[in-house]
Amino acid sequence: MACRISELVIDAADPERLAVFWSQVLGYVELGREDDGSIEIGPSDAGFGGLQPTLILSRGGAPGAAKLPLHIDVSPTDRDQEAELERLLALGARPADVGQSGAESWHVLADPEGNEFCLLRTRLRPL
Repeated sequence: MACRISELVIDAADPERLAVFWSQVLGYVELGREDDGSIEIGPSDAGFGGLQPTLILSRGGAPGAAKLPLHIDVSPTDRDQEAELERLLALGARPADVGQSGAESWHVLADPEGNEFCLLRTRLRPL
């Protein structure tokens, strides 16, 4: 048996703000809070251990300017890529320039704290 990703941990200057942002982006709900200010969010029907990994927004320092060793890719489920891009921008995402040519099929964005993520074109079935 192989391992499976169960959670992704993101350091955040403001875990509350990022928990709200990523919950709205992914349709997640708050699953729990720790005494250190960390907030875990995930799918409402499965929580930890479900098909999708949960996200833990953990209080950390201010985001750095260096390239992150990990980023999240998201795919639209109930609308096309352009409509989802409009929704993400309205939630507080902003375009990010990582040297792309402009011919890519995805959009590079940053969440409210500058963490880069990509919006892919391929539409997936909701889980």
